[in-house]
Amino acid sequence: MPKVKFSEILELNPDELSRRLLDLKKEALTLRLQQATGQLENTARRRIVRREIAQVKTAINQRKSSLEA
Repeated sequence: MPKVKFSEILELNPDELSRRLLDLKKEALTLRLQQATGQLENTARRRIVRREIAQVKTAINQRKSSLEA
């Protein structure tokens, strides 16, 4: 799965953002388990997933703060 740009994440609606966050967290867990058992081949994928989770959380928080203002 290629890296996703932050501008693409900002275009998602709130339901898609929460669904994407859940999917990324599941993938992060799977990757963590694969690394623990020595099955992980692409170690850089963990970093990419972790950053995408942060970007999705940032987009969610930006929307929440803009609605409050």
